[in-house]
Amino acid sequence: MLIRDLLPSALIGATASARSMTPMAALAAARLAHRGTPGKLILLDHPLFKFGALAMGVGELLGDKMKSAPDRTVFLGLLARIASAGIAGGALAPKGRERLGAGVAVGVAIPLAYLTLAGRTKAMRRMGQTRSGVIEDVLVAGLGAMTVMGATKRRR
Repeated sequence: MLIRDLLPSALIGATASARSMTPMAALAAARLAHRGTPGKLILLDHPLFKFGALAMGVGELLGDKMKSAPDRTVFLGLLARIASAGIAGGALAPKGRERLGAGVAVGVAIPLAYLTLAGRTKAMRRMGQTRSGVIEDVLVAGLGAMTVMGATKRRR
């Protein structure tokens, strides 16, 4: 196995660092498009979880712009990042390497959560919360979508 085989897991971890629900929403969208993951992903095959993940992803994008939105590094925010990155990182890892992929994704997500928060804080001072959040949304959602679409294949 090559390091590049775990690149999708690392990239989805980077996605989770800034938007905790985006990895799960991207995987749910891929499942709706009949795309399969290299690793096992049983959770999002259930309609309740699939549509729930999509709703939570959209809700996070909207809620992030609110003044009352908590920092991504609070306990529950980090816990959500760990869960989302772990599940998505495992699903995007090569078959049989799901645990390693989950570990890589979480290992990327947590330190990057602090770095992306610092970047967002600086951007908010320059351009405001909403504008900086929309820019971050476009970048992070794009990274998540490209990562998942690149790592999944159409199921027959």
